[in-house]
Amino acid sequence: MLHGGGKDKHAGSGGAILTRRNLLEFAGLALATTAIPRGGIIAKAADSQGETAQHVSPVMDKLSRYMSEARERVLPDEVVEKAKHHILDTLAAMISGSEIRPGRAAIEFVRAYGGKEVATVVSSNIVCGPIEAALANGVLAHADETDDSHGPSRSHPGVSVVPAALAAGEQFGISGQHFLRAVTLGYDVGTRVTMSMGGPGYQAATHRSTHGTVAAFAAGAAAGCAAGLGVQQMRFLLDYSAQQTSGIGAWSRDAEHMEKAFLFGGKPAAGGVTAAMMIRSGWTGVDDIFSGSDNFFEALAPRENGVVKADPTQLVDKLGERYEITRTNIKKWTVGSPIQAPLDALVGFFKQRTFNADDVRKVVVRIASDEANTVSNRDMPDICLQHMVAIMLLDKTATFRSAHDKARMKDPAVLLQRAKVEVLADSRIDARRPRREAIVELTLSDGTQLSEWVRDVRGTADNPMTREEVVAKARDLIAPVMGSAACLALLDKVLALEGVKDIRELRPVLQRS
Repeated sequence: MLHGGGKDKHAGSGGAILTRRNLLEFAGLALATTAIPRGGIIAKAADSQGETAQHVSPVMDKLSRYMSEARERVLPDEVVEKAKHHILDTLAAMISGSEIRPGRAAIEFVRAYGGKEVATVVSSNIVCGPIEAALANGVLAHADETDDSHGPSRSHPGVSVVPAALAAGEQFGISGQHFLRAVTLGYDVGTRVTMSMGGPGYQAATHRSTHGTVAAFAAGAAAGCAAGLGVQQMRFLLDYSAQQTSGIGAWSRDAEHMEKAFLFGGKPAAGGVTAAMMIRSGWTGVDDIFSGSDNFFEALAPRENGVVKADPTQLVDKLGERYEITRTNIKKWTVGSPIQAPLDALVGFFKQRTFNADDVRKVVVRIASDEANTVSNRDMPDICLQHMVAIMLLDKTATFRSAHDKARMKDPAVLLQRAKVEVLADSRIDARRPRREAIVELTLSDGTQLSEWVRDVRGTADNPMTREEVVAKARDLIAPVMGSAACLALLDKVLALEGVKDIRELRPVLQRS
């Protein structure tokens, strides 16, 4: 049985795990507050298509109904604005990613593979099948460390959600408003899956990838919304998403970022579109993959003393009230997430005092243990903390170009500065995870010491970037590849998505000859 970790408010002061009998007694009431047993809650509900579903828990009933209604649900203005920011940021990542090896490989693959001319491959002249386009665009979006990230679920939602929504949206000719809602739904559904199993701790406990798990459900939800699936169809979609969940923590050993781009973006985006199209055409599946025998949580959630550690109610917690896209970070710097806070600290030091790289004696960067394992002394410049600190000391900024100049990793001037940088795992920062915080201590040659604990990184939910900052970052990524005029046209189109009648109108501003 599943254990939500809390006490059952109906079970008395003993706080015992709910039994099947407990749940059946309360099946007609509100959602259970702690757990769903192996057998699930048996309920009958007629969906919008007039079909009757059995063995559906209240969690699944609420989630699938919310998903099916998302295409018509009016979003708050601030959520629409956030969605535009993340769509623009992800499209910019695709465009800049087309210049990097994983992105080039994705374009070459889909050009050779072909497919019916339906969907756009960004930053190319290719129009192909929606499944192939979703795959290519997902890889493009995470070819680099430019895209967004969601701390509580430890995932990169945009790289699977936006490609899936775009490809399915082109298949079915949805409006820009519908596209915004599909993207927002993808963030809401996917992130809640790993949050229900412990968030970032899920990967540490199981060795499975939080990123791959979130992406399978996020892309499926976005594509399903674009496809206009009904209530029961959404339940089948969640079933197919569960069956496609994959990925293990070994992705961190990928030195070329290609497997990572496939796992985080390409594979789940293509899988989500595939599932949505099959189900729309009449494929069926399991009504409730989150409860009943051999369910998703029993298969994949962590266990403690033989008990599954998961809280299925987190799947619908504050659904429609708390939009996860508003809790998703946009990176100010086009480098790995754990490097954001240290670079912010250095910028603050430059504002406090005038000094040059040669004036620095030592830099100590304290970050979380898992972050240190991810970004300490890596071979790729944009995910090597020591290297990027050295670049910041020399250049007083970090651009997309400087973060991807691998030749500078052997530059004697850079190596001289890099030798001054010490990266330490710090238990104080561990206690703050999943927040991306850092303590940076800089010592100058005259003995002056500067120290900063960066708690609210620029671009995070607690310190968000303005529209102007998001646009400036996008322009820096798009214009060198597409040209200034094309960049401006793309910016205008994305920031006015509500007025787009058919998402296919984006194709001319997303492609180049």
